[in-house]
Amino acid sequence: MAKKKQAKDAAPPRLRRKPYAKELFRLQAELVTMQEWVRSTGARVVVVFEGRDAAGKGGAIKRVTEHLSPRVARIAALPAPTERQRGQWYFQRYIEHLPAAGEIALFDRSWYNRAGVERVMGFCTQDEYHRFLHQCPIFERMLVEDGVFLLKYWFSVSDVEQERRFLARRDDPMRRWKLSPMDLESITRWEDYSRAKDEMLVHTDIPEARWRVVESEDKRRARINMIAHLLSAVPYTEIPTKPLTFPHRPPSRGYQRPPRDEQHYVPDHAATLE
Repeated sequence: MAKKKQAKDAAPPRLRRKPYAKELFRLQAELVTMQEWVRSTGARVVVVFEGRDAAGKGGAIKRVTEHLSPRVARIAALPAPTERQRGQWYFQRYIEHLPAAGEIALFDRSWYNRAGVERVMGFCTQDEYHRFLHQCPIFERMLVEDGVFLLKYWFSVSDVEQERRFLARRDDPMRRWKLSPMDLESITRWEDYSRAKDEMLVHTDIPEARWRVVESEDKRRARINMIAHLLSAVPYTEIPTKPLTFPHRPPSRGYQRPPRDEQHYVPDHAATLE
């Protein structure tokens, strides 16, 4: 019996690269179709990415936006609040990053900082924390009532996998910048973050804006699952497009390009590779 239970609870095998790449490309093509629907209909979409450090939020956002127009799909990754922003209503600095008609806003961490890192690290008071838990559902209901499509994803990763990813970042000069002192501090506060996440879900998992948990032990699988759900949650349709007709280039009227030695070109570094 124990063996059966262990097999049932075992994590699914890692998604192989070839089927991952094929399905990712198909889903990204659908995201482009969704983008055109958003732009044409004036819809507003907000996608919140939350989760533990190194859980795969950034990689998922990168795959979502890879083929989208930055004029339509914008990423909001806010730094620590300024002194002036600390004196504002808590949600105020996030509101200015919400989408206008025909836009998609993807929050790489969001107002839920207060329920996570601020709560655990003591960056907010108890009164500020409890006020957030009370106001957040009201704030999100207002967005949904106004017609915003609000999607919230929590990327879940184990402590073992998180530490493995931290070590990989430490040993990789190209990714070391991702490893902050706050990330390292989270290792010693694993259970504190777990309790904070559980309490956050209890208060903010509302019918109008459900939390969706993304199992992220396998980043490929997590990206595919998250994007597929996003596409299923937005009622987009394909917008017919008119065929593009290229105009004929008019005949030359005598323009001559200036001599090359009169302009400053970048050095031909590529020639050194041949």
